[in-house]
Amino acid sequence: MKSVTTDALKKKGMKHMTLQKKDALSGYMFIAPALLSLLVFMVYPVIASFAISGFDWGILTPPRFIGLENYKTLFKDPVFLESLKNTFVWVIMYVPASILVSLIVALAMDMPLRGIGFFRTMFYLPVMTPMVVCALLFVWIYNTDFGALNYILSFFKIAPVRWLTDKNISLISIALMSVWKHSGYNMLILLSALQGIPESLYEAAALDGITPWRKLINIKLPLIMPSMYFVVLTSVIDAFQVFTEVYIMTKGGPGYSTYTVSFYLFNNAFEFGKMGYACAMSVVMFVIILTVTLIQDKIMNKNVQYDT
Repeated sequence: MKSVTTDALKKKGMKHMTLQKKDALSGYMFIAPALLSLLVFMVYPVIASFAISGFDWGILTPPRFIGLENYKTLFKDPVFLESLKNTFVWVIMYVPASILVSLIVALAMDMPLRGIGFFRTMFYLPVMTPMVVCALLFVWIYNTDFGALNYILSFFKIAPVRWLTDKNISLISIALMSVWKHSGYNMLILLSALQGIPESLYEAAALDGITPWRKLINIKLPLIMPSMYFVVLTSVIDAFQVFTEVYIMTKGGPGYSTYTVSFYLFNNAFEFGKMGYACAMSVVMFVIILTVTLIQDKIMNKNVQYDT
């Protein structure tokens, strides 16, 4: 009798293990396409960039190993240094403006007003519009001679502004367009966080006679910090890789005033045929983005509390 019971338990255990293996296999099959895509389009290019950066390779010519020469040349290249400076200026200028606009719009869109869904859709619409379309639209808006913006300014007796041809404001002009384009995405994330705050907290605060300003500072902002943390982190990473706006709107000009590392990298890889040199730039940017992200994560994660 004991032997029969033991055999039954063993069979039950083996059946349970078989089911676990089947479940695990099903799970691996479901994630296989995404995992394969990640390996092919992200992991492999990163590893290949590190390897190619040690070669003098013009794509159509045989690669020649030169060690760290590309990196030595890189930090003596005035155009790269200018591009690096412009990239940091872009991040410092674009990220705070984008997040501030997103937060203000999210707070406004959280109000219980009639027809608020229409305005939410309108603010999110630029996110769904391709960047090329947005960039071309703003090229027309910013046009010095017949652009809509200068036409409006003419009513106030303001002389035409060279939005994209003045090296002192061209990068700012592109940043304004990019803020308009991307703020809707961050707005949606922050709005979701705001709408997830329990109504009971607002009711308790109202009983205490809290002012709208104290409600924002003491209730809303602390409770949306996890979402704010995500928004800031992804915005910084994306800002370091700015390319399309510059390529469409100014081609890096006037001069090198709107050159970014991504734009200069593209030029070297696909216009000048310096693939090894371009990969060295990508490695430098990878290290910079990784370092900034880790520092940012360490600083911000201290002030973020997650619900458990």
